[in-house]
Amino acid sequence: MVSIVIPVYNEGDNIRATLAALDAKVSVPARILLVYDTPEDTTLPAAEALTGQTRVPFELVRNRYGRGALNAIKTGLEAAEDELVVVTMADLCDPPEVINTMAEAAERCRADIVCASRYMKGGKQYGGPKLKGFLSRTAGLLLCWITRLPTHDPTNSFKLYRKSFLETVTIESTGGFELGIELVVKARAMGRTIVEVPTVWRDRVAGKSNFKLWKWLPNYLHWFFYAFRRHP
Repeated sequence: MVSIVIPVYNEGDNIRATLAALDAKVSVPARILLVYDTPEDTTLPAAEALTGQTRVPFELVRNRYGRGALNAIKTGLEAAEDELVVVTMADLCDPPEVINTMAEAAERCRADIVCASRYMKGGKQYGGPKLKGFLSRTAGLLLCWITRLPTHDPTNSFKLYRKSFLETVTIESTGGFELGIELVVKARAMGRTIVEVPTVWRDRVAGKSNFKLWKWLPNYLHWFFYAFRRHP
């Protein structure tokens, strides 16, 4: 069983399509945790209208740490009861079928983290802010080539984590989606197994992205340099 953690913020326009895509394309046994900030979130009524109508069961989980993507992901990771936990977004930028590949790779390699990689062979990225994409790709390739981090795409939030690994790590991130790179560089420093599988990322077609590049960039840089300090 795989727990799929999805942080949501006013995704009323997207959630029906997201749950339908997960239903159609995720073949491994799974359950979904939709983590929201406040009862006023537009995601809630749209999701509640689908209760009992989806093949993959879902539940609504209140963010226990306060508003924001980071706190929602932390809540979901803690609330997940299964050994394999995937973080993905509600906007279908991440292809749901890759979750099957991630789960298979986790079991085959006994991996603690499986990174869905846009920048390895077979991976692609379509759309999105050009500067954000350039910085993400450059950081990932530098870490892979110079520090031998075993993924080309550590900044991508679309990752699978082993719950038993998560229980050994204290999350220090305070900003946004830099949690993904934090856990990867810490796992490598601990000698944990990290693998990657290709993914194709497409920019969202409905709603507005909540990614705040300039606000969160210093947090990404902190973990970028941490990887250089801790590499063998």
